[in-house]
Amino acid sequence: MQAISHQQLRRDFRALLAGPRCFHTASVFDPMSARIAADLGFEVGILGGSVAALQVLAAPDFALITLSEFVEQATRIGRVARLPVIADADHGYGNALNVMRTVVELERAGVAALTLEDTLLPAQFGRKSTDLIGVPEGVGKIRAALQARVDASLAIIARTHAGVLSVAEVIERTEAYQQAGADAICLVGVRDFAHLQALTEHLRVPLMLVTYNNPQLHDDQRLAELGVRIVVDGHGAYFAAIKATYDCLRQQRQITSASDLSASELTLKYTHPEDYFVWAREYMDVQE
Repeated sequence: MQAISHQQLRRDFRALLAGPRCFHTASVFDPMSARIAADLGFEVGILGGSVAALQVLAAPDFALITLSEFVEQATRIGRVARLPVIADADHGYGNALNVMRTVVELERAGVAALTLEDTLLPAQFGRKSTDLIGVPEGVGKIRAALQARVDASLAIIARTHAGVLSVAEVIERTEAYQQAGADAICLVGVRDFAHLQALTEHLRVPLMLVTYNNPQLHDDQRLAELGVRIVVDGHGAYFAAIKATYDCLRQQRQITSASDLSASELTLKYTHPEDYFVWAREYMDVQE
């Protein structure tokens, strides 16, 4: 099967952003899942930061994975991808200079786009885990990312958390990121269509929405009319793989006494998040 160049995949993603429809991402986490997603007709995939942490570290999404570990996984996917893949680059793995390194490495890995969020990561001593960096720092990261990319077709997507800010604060941030040159804006924590419209009336760039299957946002035509081009429903495929692995191995060992745990229960069981919460409170005074 003939390979598709990374440049072509980036052009394909740009065409999605420029078009009139909205598309739902496939959660891709390794080469096999990327091939399956493309074969099933998905137009775009996403490598989630939380999924990479699970796949590489079996750890919860506490910004523990390093840039090199994330890039290695993105590179494996990039070798075989026949659909554009968005990389969830978290906070860019540090300050604006780290962001530049992140962009260079992920561009070489073959991703079509990457999201950069303004969450204060990793969690800081004495701060809430949902705190955000200041707008000027967020703008600096977007500008640095644009400067660092070599292929201008690589899309830089600025992400912010609408669920922890007022409408006015979201508008201030997203307008600043748009002015800085972001190719698209990604929003997390949007409650419903009224909330989405209030947040985005000022925007001229395409939108990416992380909905986690919020039933209040289940209308692709309306989403498209409001400028949404990419929708992330979550990472159900990966959690289904966890569940299938557990069930297969349990059956192989002929274990019938164990509880029939759901995928979310299995994830909690085997990533030990309670330990990380205890450590964060004990050593960093992190406020939940």
